Amino acid sequence: MSLVFFILLIITIVLNVWTIFNSLFLYPLSAQRELEANPPVSLLVPLRNEADNVEGLIRSLRSLTYSHLEVILLDDHSEDGTFDRLHEQVLGDERFTVIQGKELPEGWNGKVHACHQLAQAATGEYFLFLDADARVAPGVIQQTLAMMQQKKAGMLSGFPNYPNANFLSHMLVPLQHMVVLLHLPLIVANRTTKPMFTAACGIFIMIEKNVYEAIGGHASVKGSLVEDVHIAREVKKHGYKMILANITESVISYMYDSGKETWEGFKKNVYTGIGRSAGMVVFLTLFYAVVFLAPAVFAVVGLVTGNYAFFLPYLLTVAFKMYGDARTGHPLWLSFLLPVAIVLLIAIMMASMFVHKRGEKYQWKGRFYQ
Repeated sequence: MSLVFFILLIITIVLNVWTIFNSLFLYPLSAQRELEANPPVSLLVPLRNEADNVEGLIRSLRSLTYSHLEVILLDDHSEDGTFDRLHEQVLGDERFTVIQGKELPEGWNGKVHACHQLAQAATGEYFLFLDADARVAPGVIQQTLAMMQQKKAGMLSGFPNYPNANFLSHMLVPLQHMVVLLHLPLIVANRTTKPMFTAACGIFIMIEKNVYEAIGGHASVKGSLVEDVHIAREVKKHGYKMILANITESVISYMYDSGKETWEGFKKNVYTGIGRSAGMVVFLTLFYAVVFLAPAVFAVVGLVTGNYAFFLPYLLTVAFKMYGDARTGHPLWLSFLLPVAIVLLIAIMMASMFVHKRGEKYQWKGRFYQ
């Protein structure tokens, strides 16, 4: 028992050291940088059944202070009045254009096809793809352009802050930040064009038009359920630099409204996101069980036996999660429930894998995907 405890203690110490080091290469979007140029930007938003988000979205976009801006909003066959509500909210602002999407062609993912149409309608030199549930700071475009110019990057993405409204979202959604800091060597991801070292979030993607066209745009990933990551890989495959930034001070996302929606959203993406590899599911399950669940077991043993030294590995995993939550603006109390979040993550990985293995389809926003 003492040897196992010692090994676990070393693992959790290394976990914290690695995370702190790795986070140094996640560039903060809010840092003060001067723009070298002011190119025209097209802000592009696909919407499907997003009527409840329209008012908050448009209010946020109206506050943007970048002068060379057009905003194009595409209604993708919504059934809840999204199109009419968009027209009501943008009335009188010439920066905004509302268009209706075409029928979804065979072999295309719905959101990917919507983004493809948005890009075809855009006239800017940079495209900023934004989800309807996102809210942005007034200066976010200047911040993003300045960082891309400074880092000579053709694409920038990042994971926003998530003000979650339900317990399942609190447990699962912030894990996206944790996974990046734990698994992605950011010094490689942000300083090289190696495609395998890549992460991206479709909620917020800024890409130079010339780069977008060079990779074939969204048509190059038309059937993908994780098109954000696949576009980022295409950017790197073509020799362009793509960077991941900490955008949490400038972008928030009301990602899921309910626990059911959270579960379905993660189930759709997680197995595809790890390459639809059953072996990777097994590896990650064992890895997370050792690194995050075993310390919780030791803490319980320590509580029962009165050996409070056994709490140390668990507290180190709490410190690891708390560091990430502090950097990304999430509630610090989430850190103490990390074992619960990990159990849920393992469960949803399994559920996502079984959908694929049984030959069933993933369901999202009234559409079905293989």
